[in-house]
Amino acid sequence: MSTAAIAVRVRARNVEARDIVTLELVPVAGALPPFTAGSHIDVHLPNGLVRQYSLANDPAERDRYLIAVQRDRASRGGSTCVHDALHEGATVGISAPRNHFPLVEDAPHVVLVGGGIGVTPLLAMAARLQSLGRSWELVYCARTREHAAARASLAAYGERVRFNFDEEPGGRMLDLAALVAQAPAGTHFYC
Repeated sequence: MSTAAIAVRVRARNVEARDIVTLELVPVAGALPPFTAGSHIDVHLPNGLVRQYSLANDPAERDRYLIAVQRDRASRGGSTCVHDALHEGATVGISAPRNHFPLVEDAPHVVLVGGGIGVTPLLAMAARLQSLGRSWELVYCARTREHAAARASLAAYGERVRFNFDEEPGGRMLDLAALVAQAPAGTHFYC
């Protein structure tokens, strides 16, 4: 794991969905390094643990990082610490962003498929593709509406975003094979 190089403060903490909080992180001093869609950071938690979280905001935003963390019932201490100890005003150390999940920005069409909290890197990808005027869509799968983070911000994209709530009345698991079969030639998928 990398060492904490950047001190940040939690400027805002919001409950996004059942057991999911978002943290808006701003630099204590200086500026945040730029990042690309799909990037993540190491967060050095007050309990001594280091956990990686995807950056969920638009990469064009240079004044903040946004992460979303789901409280894991089987937590080994990371998500519990985030939920219980990181409130507005708290400071933590983070690494510079790294990207092991890069977005190909010039693909003819992009389909983003996210499940639960796994949607977080796709939020940055959607913002980037939208700003570039690219062809894209997002399918967000969650058990129920109350388990889906970022519903309000995703609603701004209109018909580009489809929700799949498999545990709601009439719901079912996403037919991934059909989604792939219906995609135009050259489509890039991110899941």
